[in-house]
Amino acid sequence: MASIHPAATIASTAVLRGEVQVSAGAVIRDGVILVADGGTIRIGENTIVMEHAVIRSTTADDCTLGAHVMVGPHTHLTGCTLEDEVFIATGASVFNGATLKKWSEVRINGVVHIDTMLEEGATVPIGWVAVGSPAQIFSPERHDDIWAIQKNLNFPTRVFGEPRSSEDGVSLMRRMIGKYAAALRKRLGRYNT
Repeated sequence: MASIHPAATIASTAVLRGEVQVSAGAVIRDGVILVADGGTIRIGENTIVMEHAVIRSTTADDCTLGAHVMVGPHTHLTGCTLEDEVFIATGASVFNGATLKKWSEVRINGVVHIDTMLEEGATVPIGWVAVGSPAQIFSPERHDDIWAIQKNLNFPTRVFGEPRSSEDGVSLMRRMIGKYAAALRKRLGRYNT
């Protein structure tokens, strides 16, 4: 189901699975994994995805990278939107529903949390965390400040459709992992047939 423009360059060791669209001039380097898990991945014109980056869409969230975007090695992008001319450095992570406006940057090992909106031209410094909409940017040792915002974003419900607590006494991890494993088995069964 991949749609690759003839003027795109895809390394032979890259993995493209599901509905993946790669535009003209885009470069997908060695070991990159593009997995559309129920949604679509769109890679814009002249965008570069460096070695061993992992980019995923989900049933709830497509993953869209605009034109002239640089995605560094060993990054993780899930169900997010990067507008044109965004820079994502080595080891950074951007999560479900996040939007990074034009000219924004996430530097080495920076994190942009779920449903966070990074303003045009904003920068997440090395190892720092952006959370909220509009984003507030914190150093990693400010966990309590990050959690005060992140808790309300409700990661378990947003990503896995599971409330933090349940009346049946089954732990959150058991519910999330059970549901996710079942969905992955179903999708992987489809790919492996």
